[in-house]
Amino acid sequence: MAGWSSNSKYPFLGALRSAAQMISYEVSIGFIIINVCICAGSFNLSSIVIAQNNVWFIIPLLPMFIIFCVSMLAETNRHPFDLPEAEAELVSGYNVEYSAMTFALFFLGEYANMLLMSAFVSLLFLGGWLPIIDLPPFSFLPGSVWFSLKIALGVIFFIVTRATLPRYRYDQLMYIG
Repeated sequence: MAGWSSNSKYPFLGALRSAAQMISYEVSIGFIIINVCICAGSFNLSSIVIAQNNVWFIIPLLPMFIIFCVSMLAETNRHPFDLPEAEAELVSGYNVEYSAMTFALFFLGEYANMLLMSAFVSLLFLGGWLPIIDLPPFSFLPGSVWFSLKIALGVIFFIVTRATLPRYRYDQLMYIG
C-alpha cells in the first residue's frame, strides 16, 4: 500500500518485490509451523513449548529450523534478502517518499517484526520459556528471563547475518524460495 500510494514507479516496484517475496516465503514458514504442530500434537503455543520439555525441537527438526531461519530473514526483509529496499536499483524501495514519523513507523514495524520472528523461533524450536537444562543452577531463573534471552539470541542472529552475508540478486532470492 505504501509503494502504491506514493504514486511513483520506484516505490511501486519495491512494493511489488516485497509482496512477491512475502508470499513466496510465507508458504515455507506455514509448512514448517505445520510440521512443528504435528510433532507437538497441538496448535496451542503453550502445548508446543511443553512438548519440548524433554528435547527441544531444534534437535529432531534441524533442517526445518535452518529453512525457518532463512525464511525468517526473507520475511522480515533483513539483509541478505532486503531487495524491496535495495538502494542501488530502487532508491530505498517502497519507503522512498516518506520522511519523519512515517519513515520512523516503517522502521518500528521492521524491528517489531524481528522481535516477533525471534519469539516464534524461541517458541517453536528453542523450548520457549523452558531452561536449557532442568537442573538447580538453571532452574532458578524464571521463564520470562529464559524467553527474553532466547529472543535476544534471535535478534543477535539478525545482526550477525546482516554483518556477514552479501545481498542476493532478485532472481537468486526467488530461486532459494
